[in-house]
Amino acid sequence: MRYISFLAVYIALLAPSISADSNLSEPLSSQQILPDNFKPPQVFQNVNLLRNTNLEKGYVRETVNVVIENIDFKPQTEYYIPFSVDVVGNVGGLEVRDKKTPGPSFKTELVEYDPYSPTQFFRTTFPQPLSPKTQLTLSITYHILSTLTPLPFKIGQGDRQYLRHTFSTYTPSAYPTLKQKTKLKFPSPDVPDAIGGSPERQGSTFTYGPYNDLVPAGALEPASVRYEFTKPVIHATLLERDIEISHWGGNLATEERYWLTNQGAHLKDNFNRVQWAAAQYYKPPTSALRDLNVPLKVGSLNPYFTDDIGNVSTSRFRSNKREANLELKPRYPVFGGWKYSFRIGWDADLKSFLRVLKSAEGGHVLKVPFLEGPKMGEGVSYGKVELQVVLPEGAKNVKFETEVPLVKVEETVRRTFMDTVGRTTLKLTACNVADEARDKPLIVTYDYPFSAAFRKPVTIFLGIAAVFLTAWGIGRLDVSIGKQS
Repeated sequence: MRYISFLAVYIALLAPSISADSNLSEPLSSQQILPDNFKPPQVFQNVNLLRNTNLEKGYVRETVNVVIENIDFKPQTEYYIPFSVDVVGNVGGLEVRDKKTPGPSFKTELVEYDPYSPTQFFRTTFPQPLSPKTQLTLSITYHILSTLTPLPFKIGQGDRQYLRHTFSTYTPSAYPTLKQKTKLKFPSPDVPDAIGGSPERQGSTFTYGPYNDLVPAGALEPASVRYEFTKPVIHATLLERDIEISHWGGNLATEERYWLTNQGAHLKDNFNRVQWAAAQYYKPPTSALRDLNVPLKVGSLNPYFTDDIGNVSTSRFRSNKREANLELKPRYPVFGGWKYSFRIGWDADLKSFLRVLKSAEGGHVLKVPFLEGPKMGEGVSYGKVELQVVLPEGAKNVKFETEVPLVKVEETVRRTFMDTVGRTTLKLTACNVADEARDKPLIVTYDYPFSAAFRKPVTIFLGIAAVFLTAWGIGRLDVSIGKQS
């Protein structure tokens, strides 16, 4: 058996796998291991390619629209997308679609690799083979987390922050490209440094190309840009999100636990609270995180906000018929390199999320957002998201569907107060998730028989009856010391 390093195993876990129905028994990554000299078969050529790189948030978002052509004499079904070994571990949310035909995304997975290979590949499988001399327009979207670096690394408390983005003006591809162009979108026109290439500047947009000469497969043209980003670079190393269903109470309880950090520039001097308080009167741009905005579903109620110390009173909840918004203010401003751990929670009416099917098995369909949490203009990225859906006791035949790429799926049992066999819990784990996943739903179907609904009250009745019978039995005992006649 080939030796695979720990790093290889970790990266392999990042393989996107779209779960349809119950995927608990399916492998989440390919079992094919590529040698270090692997080169994708040159059966395609990129006729025309346009890459759009969006840098308006604290992570990189790439959209590649490419017209590919099968230049082989056989139909082809596999298209490879390359990434360097130091970047592939930060890639998330990769989706490949037919740009001209609406429909689900194509199956895409990270192929396990030889640890000595400098380039790793995602493999996309087309639903239908692409015939020879036939073209197909692909839309490839993904985001790259934790690759933007502050430059300078340390700044003053009131200084502006600049980030550096390193890239290739030629889009990395496993196939030759006839024509291509790269566009970069910045949050502002303040871009003091641009090294490599000769971009055309137009406001806050840089354009590299078009390159009309044939660019061979694997060709790179290094470049870097330094641009202003005087906002916090918000990253949650871990988010634990619990959704608990109560049929008897008609309630959907949500709790989220965050381990948050600011990946922006560090302070070169000690924090000056007097200077910070004075600046709050005119609120200049700052790289510190000072507040969070959490939009909730209409009808949400009973919110709470706590951290490692206890309840945090600097929060505001606004709710009406049109919106429900939770505004949070951390206990202290979170500057670059600082961390803040907290939890929030709220309740909601279960009827807004659950639909009961007319079936003998008691089918139920639950539709909830895979991700909620803060919605910020500068964006929020998540290194790891662990979502647990706690179903009622007695739920069975659990299936789910989501478009968010998952790395691990578990079905466990959670025992809470007055449970007998425990509550079925679906645990989903995703890595490298951006806040764009807020719009993607999680659909869970399960059977909840009519008899299971009475499990809890019967258990409570028997528990109370057992207490009374025990008390009655103890009361009937003769515990006197005197001699019986």
